[in-house]
Amino acid sequence: MKLLTTSSFVLLGSSLQNVNAFTPNAMHRRRFGGVTHTSKASYTALYMGTKVGIFFGTSTGSTADVADLLYEQFGDDIASEPIEIDTIQGSVAKIFEQYGALVVGTPTWNTGADSERSGTGWDEIYYGEMQDLNLVGKKVAVFGLGDQVSYAENYADASGELYDVFEGLGCQMIGHTSQDGYEHEASKAIKGDKFCGLLCDAVNQEELTEDRVVQWVAQLKEELTEDRVVQWVAQLKEE
Repeated sequence: MKLLTTSSFVLLGSSLQNVNAFTPNAMHRRRFGGVTHTSKASYTALYMGTKVGIFFGTSTGSTADVADLLYEQFGDDIASEPIEIDTIQGSVAKIFEQYGALVVGTPTWNTGADSERSGTGWDEIYYGEMQDLNLVGKKVAVFGLGDQVSYAENYADASGELYDVFEGLGCQMIGHTSQDGYEHEASKAIKGDKFCGLLCDAVNQEELTEDRVVQWVAQLKEELTEDRVVQWVAQLKEE
């Protein structure tokens, strides 16, 4: 069988019948803290140099803290250092186009508002600068923070708006998560029967944040590499 070389990565396989055999969780698994991780070398190969851009808005610093945890969990071979959205106003298009996928986050401050719910720089660009972006097909994952007890009927609402804006621009939205383990009553961040992304509560469930980040990044790595693996397998079959 011929070898398929894509840049510096050579994918070898004796059977192409099962695409799942080439997904990240099936390659070089190791265990740490009860969570399955894929080796750094495997993900580096799968990403082929494509960086994930992490962008956030923040008021008190809690969203920035989660962004830092995400960056640490992805690793600098896959993700950029987190960038606060306020710092790139006026050049959002130029910055976003540097990344193959985006992970974007926000807190919620304007509770119950119909729009501009984040109280951060996102509100300044949602319906202006961002509307001129060409992001069709780009994979985007959303994370957000909120207080599910004090604002049980509006938990992390701003995350839902962040999701809606990117979805409206034609992005491929990934990273949906279960509502299990939360105490909210309602949220604009609910899409179908799931949250639109990773939701954290630094007020009532801070001790769960790190584990939630670990689980979510593992999920995103699967979702981000899925299409590429399928393409590689298709190419190999042609060989």
